[in-house]
Amino acid sequence: MTALQALQKYFGYNAFRDTQAEIIDQVLNGKDVLVLMPTGGGKSLCYQLPAVLLNGLTIVISPLIALMKDQVDSLNLTGIPAAFLNSSQSDAEQAAITQKLKNNKIKLLYLAPERIFRSGSTLINFLRSLPVSLIAIDEAHCISQWGHDFRPEYLMLAGLKREFPRTPVIALTATADKLTQKDILEKLEFDHPAQFVSSFNRANITYRVVPRKNSFVQLLAFLEKRKDESGIIYCLSRKATEGLAEQLQNAGYAARAYHAGLDNADKIRNQEAFLRDEVKIIVATIAFGMGINKSNVRYVVHAHLPKNIEGYYQETGRAGRDGLPSDALLLYAASDGFKLKEFAKVEGNEEQSAIMLKKLDDMVQFAQLQTCRRQYLMQYFNETFPDNCGSCDICLSEVKKFDGTLIAQMALSAVSRLKERFGSNYVIDFLRGSKSEKIREEHKQLKTYGVGAKIQRVDWTRYMRELVMQGYLKLTDDEYPVLHLTEKSEAVLKGLQKVELIANQIEHAQETITLSFEAGLLNELKLVRRDLAAHADVPAYLIVSDTTLIEIATYLPLNLDELRWISGFGDIKLARYGREFLIPVKNYCAKNQLESRINQKLIRLERKPEPSRNPGKFRAADTRNESYSMYHSGKSIGEIAHERGLSPTTIEGHLTYFIQSGKIDVHEFVTKEKIPVIQDAIESYGIEKLSVLKEVLGEGYSYNEIKAVISWMSRNV
Repeated sequence: MTALQALQKYFGYNAFRDTQAEIIDQVLNGKDVLVLMPTGGGKSLCYQLPAVLLNGLTIVISPLIALMKDQVDSLNLTGIPAAFLNSSQSDAEQAAITQKLKNNKIKLLYLAPERIFRSGSTLINFLRSLPVSLIAIDEAHCISQWGHDFRPEYLMLAGLKREFPRTPVIALTATADKLTQKDILEKLEFDHPAQFVSSFNRANITYRVVPRKNSFVQLLAFLEKRKDESGIIYCLSRKATEGLAEQLQNAGYAARAYHAGLDNADKIRNQEAFLRDEVKIIVATIAFGMGINKSNVRYVVHAHLPKNIEGYYQETGRAGRDGLPSDALLLYAASDGFKLKEFAKVEGNEEQSAIMLKKLDDMVQFAQLQTCRRQYLMQYFNETFPDNCGSCDICLSEVKKFDGTLIAQMALSAVSRLKERFGSNYVIDFLRGSKSEKIREEHKQLKTYGVGAKIQRVDWTRYMRELVMQGYLKLTDDEYPVLHLTEKSEAVLKGLQKVELIANQIEHAQETITLSFEAGLLNELKLVRRDLAAHADVPAYLIVSDTTLIEIATYLPLNLDELRWISGFGDIKLARYGREFLIPVKNYCAKNQLESRINQKLIRLERKPEPSRNPGKFRAADTRNESYSMYHSGKSIGEIAHERGLSPTTIEGHLTYFIQSGKIDVHEFVTKEKIPVIQDAIESYGIEKLSVLKEVLGEGYSYNEIKAVISWMSRNV
């Protein structure tokens, strides 16, 4: 059986996503692999599918009992024998699983890290006696003290390569900056591993930050339109979670609290109720959610500022795992940053404290942005992104800009005259002519002192952030960041570069998204799924996801052959549940005189009978043509991105393809001045590696501009 055949048989999908095929290929060839892939991006498949194809057992290291049960239930429903061993089981249950392992009746075994190398444990000796073909380490960032969720027990996993020297190891995480990535590889003692870093962009999530005033009233306003949807609300303290959960219950919402202080029985009860949709809202501390696989969480709210971008990104990533539109709301108050400073420090470790304080500063900056929030998140993870995503509160708003060149010159001049030795607060006080004793006497004699006195401090703070975001200033990575000039500063100071700044505080727009499915049928399908889940004693989303139900309600399959084309129906689920889901579809279509629309889906799928090393390429032509057709009809890139649920960068990439054929003029994407510069770089370095060209050309040139010129040059060969 090929990987693609296994994908269809067990998981019900016709093609791999992103780099999944390449990752699986490396694992099957016995290579160690590090995978960075966003939450909901399909990390689990990268070890679950090889486990099916490899002879022997796959061991999965997972940090939470709830996650183990969730994944094991899901695998067993798809016909893949899986089990876990942990403290929640009786001796008899564990003995039964041990016997199945001896008889090679289990393909995946889930274990907590501390269980393997616990003092006095005989488990490692037992595992060595089994034909272990693969080891997967989920939430691998937990092994690094530089990560946002360091767990000391993960350090014991360094022994895996010594105990299983010939067994490939795949380490997976959704969030790790470069420092953490390096630490993961060193701690796990990987030798020349393959590394895959997927795009961190979660295009289906809309990011919003709202100044926190009356938080409960604001929260109720947000929840009003989401009464039937599942969501997670994160609070800083145990007391706050319990208080807010009680308030929401009194307001008529099915909400429960979750935090580390609850006894295990209450935690399991509340989590299970949420997973099974008996409770719609979990109010939690960050103790909740790692690895939670609930696919239909429609929103995540942070009632307080998170401590770092990694945590925020991972927590918001628990929304919309099924790919459907979802929301991330942060209620922010300026005092949050000050309150969190003490929590960010690590006692007895100044180096780690400095890193954690810098991460907190980055989080504060995100909350205070007046520019694209998605771009900021992507840049944090070293990924380039355009300055308008079309799906954050900033980009969904009407932003009025003005010529702020004079203001920029004041700021840059002040930084220069202060010898680039002071932070933002001091520079602002200097510009405003503060009489404070902290302003040195020699600085009060400089002619720049007080030149910005007419501009309010709050506006200066905003302008400084914008100048940093636009690259005219930069902050050092010290515990107390200092402002420095950049290469772009000189042109502004000489009057050769115009600078635009945001003129107004943004009035946030609302986004509405409509989907073309039969809403009445969708409700009936959800009832069928609920009953099937109750009978199987598993959460509803493990039967099939919301995405699958929406596909059924859109394409109206009327028999098992047609239902097979719906994403998520592999052979096992088709046999177990197919007929139950077809009954409401047939009745609904008969009642409303509707016919099957499955042909509309088949037109979009260019399915090949033979597996390809690059399954995604067969979809590339279709998706490019769809973008071009919309662009040709007069729609903007932002409108196309919004309607298709893709990023503007992706749409630009689609359209640059048509420059080579002459259907689109290269000047629609690249200015006349930039073309010869890019052309010169291409002729000097070739087109094999875009990253090299990007590095040579610098920040002023985007990947899509480079692609556009490559396409244009190909036309003129």
